[in-house]
Amino acid sequence: MERVLVTGATGYIGGRLVPELLAAGYAVRCLARTPGKLRDHPWAGRVETVQGDVTDPRSLGEALEGVAVAYYLVHALGTGKDFEETDRRAARTFAACAREAGVRRIVYLGGPVPEGADERTLSPHLRSRSEVGRILLESGVPTAVLRAAVIMGSGSASFEMLRYLTERLPVMVTPSWVRTRIQPIAVRDVLHYLVGCAGLPDGANRGFDIGGPDVLTYRQMMQRYARVAALPRRLILSVPVLTPGLSSHWVGLVTPVPAAIARPLAESLRHEAVVKEHDIARFVPDPPDGRTGFDRAVELALRRVREARVDTRWSSASVPGAPSDPLPTDPDWAGGSLYTDRRQRTVDAPPEALWEVIEGIGGENGWYSFPLAWALRGRLDRLSGGVGLRRGRRDAERLRAGDSLDFWRVEEIERGRLLRLRAEMRLPGLAWLELRSGRDAVGRTVYRQRALFHPHGLAGHAYWWSVAPFHAVVFGGMARNIAAAARERAGRAAAVGR
Repeated sequence: MERVLVTGATGYIGGRLVPELLAAGYAVRCLARTPGKLRDHPWAGRVETVQGDVTDPRSLGEALEGVAVAYYLVHALGTGKDFEETDRRAARTFAACAREAGVRRIVYLGGPVPEGADERTLSPHLRSRSEVGRILLESGVPTAVLRAAVIMGSGSASFEMLRYLTERLPVMVTPSWVRTRIQPIAVRDVLHYLVGCAGLPDGANRGFDIGGPDVLTYRQMMQRYARVAALPRRLILSVPVLTPGLSSHWVGLVTPVPAAIARPLAESLRHEAVVKEHDIARFVPDPPDGRTGFDRAVELALRRVREARVDTRWSSASVPGAPSDPLPTDPDWAGGSLYTDRRQRTVDAPPEALWEVIEGIGGENGWYSFPLAWALRGRLDRLSGGVGLRRGRRDAERLRAGDSLDFWRVEEIERGRLLRLRAEMRLPGLAWLELRSGRDAVGRTVYRQRALFHPHGLAGHAYWWSVAPFHAVVFGGMARNIAAAARERAGRAAAVGR
């Protein structure tokens, strides 16, 4: 059984590729900076997970030992102005380590390059993806570079951007890129070709365009989405004055995709993205039922969204540059100032009912206190370039380690006992929120809540004291309302039982 390495397994594509590789009979090893984020995936017990980073030769070299095929599914999208240098350095490190480890093949998922285009005129995102592909092709290890444009699937950034723009704006004034021709591809077809590339002959060292059967403008994609979703036809007016920066803020205002990610997506849409060849079919036959059409891809994605069966989302990967510092009070914490807000309430309900409320927090269920304050904080975060509250939840009822939850990330979950969230909103410091369900010494159900803030500099201290007057309303109200919701849930369950 051949062993394959998947980098980016905590991301949107990587998290879906792993089970497909397992089904195809490969032994899978996942490289992750924080292996705990993979712990709760359904396939976690069937893979080997190692800690490491693609920019660290030592950990990368160890991860590549005994690997036949290595999937490179990481990129520095949205990490700031120097993301191209980060991508370049990581790709060179990966190429050198793969060559030294004797890897048989590298597989990389990149983006399309317009025919005859001067790379200097490309968006920084596309230019970087193209450069990474070139570095890997020149690595000395046979490499397959798959070039895909818009990937359509439940939870993909491109799908959610299309979905929210179309559903929320029956009439819209749009950038000129809505007239650009695009050849979208269903995520299931992307996974099909990625798995198939593991078996390419050793001599195949090249790029392949992959796309679905339909070539559409973004305007046509929105109209066809509306038709599949049973929405009235949209009135779409395009104007040439919206710059990529303005476009990204417009997308960020209407959709859950933050401006830091929306901007490279919008910039890429300025370039035509149509498949120039379909040579991949000579090596990896198309799916048995043929390539998935746009309407069918939307239909499948919407069904998964409505049935709450979204396996991974664009927000599955950590926010670029998000801190990984240890939790304050942990033994290896470096120390410093630490502010805490503790709340505790006895709950007239079983611990199980309390836990169901805790695990269901966020998204459409809200945060159980002062909704206007939470909404305002989310809006301020979006305006400052953060993720805001619109990421919601991957699943309406269940959480797993690594899930994004509005502007939090699930750092730890001990089902039935503890939910620990790390803040990913823009803050002058680091913040955590812990919610616990348990019993006290006499057997009563107890809800315990702890908010922690580790300030960075004077701005961090000023921030804490500026919001401290609202803690009684926000955090106190949260504890009180979560206890009440657990009591109501238990009462409904008892009524049904009778």
